[in-house]
This record gives sequence, C-alpha cells and structure tokens, in this order.
Amino acid sequence: MPRPRRVGIIVSRFNEPLTQRLLDGALATLKARGLPAAAVEVVWVPGAFEIPVVAQALAASRRYGALVALGAVIRGATHHYDAICRAVSQGIAETARTTGVPVAFGVIMAERRADAVARAGGRWNLGAEAAAVAAEMLDVMTTLPCANAAERANTR
Repeated sequence: MPRPRRVGIIVSRFNEPLTQRLLDGALATLKARGLPAAAVEVVWVPGAFEIPVVAQALAASRRYGALVALGAVIRGATHHYDAICRAVSQGIAETARTTGVPVAFGVIMAERRADAVARAGGRWNLGAEAAAVAAEMLDVMTTLPCANAAERANTR
C-alpha cells in the first residue's frame, strides 16, 4: 500500500495562545507546500503529555504519511517541566521509530514565557518549521528503497 499523502497534527490545548500560533504556522506552511486542507487533520489534546499517545494512535491508523506534534511547555517552579519534556520527547521519538511514520517535533520547551513567545511566531514559528519537516518527510519516505517493500512483495 502506498504511503498516504495526509498529515495529522496533534496540538496541546495547554498554553493555547501559543499553540494556536504554532498551528496557524503549520497550516500555512502545509498549504504553501501544496497540501490541500482536506489532507490535514487536526486533533487537540489537553496538554503536551497527551501528545505521544494520540500520535501513536494516528500513526497506527496508517491514514497519515507524517504527523506534526505541537505544544508549549514552559518551566515553572517544580520538576514537572523536566518530567513532561522528557516524556513528550521520548514518546514522540518512540512513535516514529516503532510505526515508521515520521513525527515532526514542534513542541516548544522554554525556560521563560518570552522565549516561548519568540518561538511561536515572535522571531520564528516552530509550528511552521515542524510542518515543513513533515512535508519533506512525506517525500523522503516514498523514495526510500524500503518504503514500498511490502507493496512490492504483494505484487510478486
């Protein structure tokens, strides 16, 4: 089966003023790259911690050729920040490795709110960058020698 030319975007609702800006950048980038709106599905989750489980479910559905993970985690006064950042990073990487579906990382991890604002459209937009990665990975994955190995095996 050929790899779908669809992108799933998982967005954290926590810090929504920032994550909405990330989503806006991602959608604009995918549109500029020629991906029709009908080929993009957005799923909102409560917080960044929930991104990996939804990414895993979307990847396992085989409806998407790539995923984009968007969130904003800002350090507070507790160790919660470190635990969330570690879990989100590891979960997203594990999803990509175990499913073979690329997951572009657009989760801001910032020490200060001002740094997060800068990465969500202030100086640049991490959502737009992650969407560009996902769009490129749609193409990269179809050109790999092993990308269509299962399809070739079924036609022999």
